[in-house]
Amino acid sequence: MNVKLKRAYDAPAKSDGYRVLADRLWPRGIAKVNAKVDLWLKEVAPSTELRQWFGHDPENGPNS
Repeated sequence: MNVKLKRAYDAPAKSDGYRVLADRLWPRGIAKVNAKVDLWLKEVAPSTELRQWFGHDPENGPNS
């Protein structure tokens, strides 16, 4: 089985196959009907506390 990663903001393509969103929050500005997501797995995404701690700061990343 092949798995491809794609940003939620990238346009859906016919070649995408089964699309899974693994994020606790729905992406801003994207209507659910337009996202073409087959499954939304909120439970496997990082917790709210972890997301807030990380805060897009590279110093908090896995390679720091």
